[in-house]
Amino acid sequence: MSRTILTEARVRALKPRKTIRDVRDAKLKGFGIRVSPSGRKRFFIQCQHKGERIWKIVGDSGSMSVMEARASATEMLALIRRGEEAPASRGETLFEAVAEMTFRRYERVWKPGTLEVNRGYLRKQLLPHFSGRDIADIDRQEVRNWFARLRATPVAADRSMPVLSVIMREAERMGMRPEGTNPCGGIKRYRRKGRERFLSDDEISRLSARLSAHEARWPQHVAVIRLLLLTGCRKGEILTLQWSDYRDGNLFLRDSKTGPRTVWLSGPARSVLDGLERKSRWIFPASRSDRPRSASWLDYFWTKIRAETGLEDVHLHDLRHSMASLALRRGETVLAIGRLLGHRRAETTLKYIHFADAMARNAAETVGAALEG
Repeated sequence: MSRTILTEARVRALKPRKTIRDVRDAKLKGFGIRVSPSGRKRFFIQCQHKGERIWKIVGDSGSMSVMEARASATEMLALIRRGEEAPASRGETLFEAVAEMTFRRYERVWKPGTLEVNRGYLRKQLLPHFSGRDIADIDRQEVRNWFARLRATPVAADRSMPVLSVIMREAERMGMRPEGTNPCGGIKRYRRKGRERFLSDDEISRLSARLSAHEARWPQHVAVIRLLLLTGCRKGEILTLQWSDYRDGNLFLRDSKTGPRTVWLSGPARSVLDGLERKSRWIFPASRSDRPRSASWLDYFWTKIRAETGLEDVHLHDLRHSMASLALRRGETVLAIGRLLGHRRAETTLKYIHFADAMARNAAETVGAALEG
């Protein structure tokens, strides 16, 4: 973060960039100006008080001079040092300002991928409706109306609702809304038919046969897909593996959706890994840099395999579901399957239970047909 003595001329000269830019004042500690990608410039204060990081907007550069902003900042910082609550400016309590503060706070909580996805929902679903609204004025009825307008895109609606809820919860924590007034509570999500696709035993055999046919030409591509099916790991977990993660016959993931975890490997899974060349610290290294392969590297090959096996509706993530359903069909418990997949909560694994019901129905039909014959 750059630092300079803020003047009218220097503030006017600040140009927007692709990301938010903060410039600190060298004259008053804790005072600065934020330049948004849109070109908007707002004065702010930032300090620590009793171990808590405090960030507040002083005002917009278009409505106050640098001298006025510095004077207001001095007063606000003095109030905070005395343990008093500094008054919130109108700009500070606008939805978009609170959302930005929330996302900056959650940069250390959400994983990079989650942060990027949630920013997308903020930009596409939330800001077009709530931008310019005071955070304290947004009530449950307004949230209901917004949610109803997203009926045509239920997935986007359901996934942006938790983002809105986090923003509202942060507004309560910062004293910008009364406690217990989160307007997102009690609003039912849209019912969507689950699209989990599970491969049958016959489909798994067909897939394995085609992988074997292409192994000589596409060894790394085949190895990734086999590991996805044999381990139940997510695509990103396999593609970013390092050889140091493979030891004592198992995988020790540095990070996953639920944090670091152990992936217990079967003999066939170990054979896949043992058959790969160790020419980089990455198990699946990129061809021209010291980085792992990207997800797009696998897309063409997977499209080709799907067409050859008649599995056009199968996604790579469905191999994870298929591994779980196969384990269930072979008599493994929900607890064991949850451990294999790295689920933190048992409820996440329970969605596979309906396969046990389907298995029971199929068994009843098979027995009935045999007895009738």
